[in-house]
Amino acid sequence: MIASHYAEPVERTIIAGTLLRDAPSEGAAVVRELLPGEPFLLLDDSVGWAWGYAGEDRRVGYVRSEAVGG
Repeated sequence: MIASHYAEPVERTIIAGTLLRDAPSEGAAVVRELLPGEPFLLLDDSVGWAWGYAGEDRRVGYVRSEAVGG
């Protein structure tokens, strides 16, 4: 999936270590770990989950909204 085809990303930063998941659920499969200070390109944020992509490989997934800062 190429996320850039869906929405214009907004640059954000991970403020608390978190897991990038393949669905907006604590039980969803982990795509990768994100560390504080890593960039996160936000595509959508609703119902407590931020959807976007991170890393040089631009892995798409969901993180808890509170893990993402401005």
